[in-house]
Amino acid sequence: MNGVGGRVLGRSKLERMSAAPSDTPAALAAEAASAIARLTGVERHDIALTLGSGWGKAADVIGETVAVVPAEEVPGFHVSGVPGHSGTLRSVRLASGKHALIIGARTHYYEGRGVRAVVHGVRTAAAAGAEIMILTNGAGGVDPAFRAGEPVLISDHLNLTAVSPVEGANFVDLTDLYASRLRDIARSVEPGLQQGVYVQLPGPHYETPAEIRYLRTIGGQIVGMSTALEAIAAREAGMQVLGFSLITNPAAGMGDPLSHAEVLAEGRSAEPRLADLLTRVVAEL
Repeated sequence: MNGVGGRVLGRSKLERMSAAPSDTPAALAAEAASAIARLTGVERHDIALTLGSGWGKAADVIGETVAVVPAEEVPGFHVSGVPGHSGTLRSVRLASGKHALIIGARTHYYEGRGVRAVVHGVRTAAAAGAEIMILTNGAGGVDPAFRAGEPVLISDHLNLTAVSPVEGANFVDLTDLYASRLRDIARSVEPGLQQGVYVQLPGPHYETPAEIRYLRTIGGQIVGMSTALEAIAAREAGMQVLGFSLITNPAAGMGDPLSHAEVLAEGRSAEPRLADLLTRVVAEL
């Protein structure tokens, strides 16, 4: 498969990243990709998935597990500090013969490790050869049309973290960040999927009701604490991006008080349905 705009991705990209100065994010990603290839025995991964709250069961059913690697064994990765994330990297052989890299060790911006750490998984996936990045999360529903327990396609985002993973004068076009081609495929698999604009805020606190009213006013429909920064980094690396949110609860002021336990409970309830959805979508990519 060719990359965005007809550019061929994969080995040549990894070689370019390996040639970067040793202290750059690209060099660390290349080092991590090399470690993944060694530890899994898979030279190249074609697609990558970051599985957020509620989406983890997909790792068990999406294909044949080749290897599971503790995150701390790979340069630049850390055990996730958030309940509901596995803290591993998994190589999976799909029915098509392609290989998927499943990232269960997401670093959130609020953990204080910096933006480079937040997007290291995405950059590593690109260095490992992945041309498609699937980003998933559990999030609050700002739009009352989205019900708790419902998966929603991310059509666009508002990055309200006040930071960017792009460094230097590198002007990355985000016009079709959440690739319309991939969203069309997802909706052909599951025609009832709704789409919405995701908002990333820094966290870790939840939003106030006034902030939710503001987000609705400026066009936000889903709110969470991940994904947008990763999507930007994926696009910078030349990958096509597909994003999903599981609506775990109505946003602040639209229902009961919020809690992470509620997020996890809704995620556990939705896991079988979400795993089935991702399996069917990935089979078409």
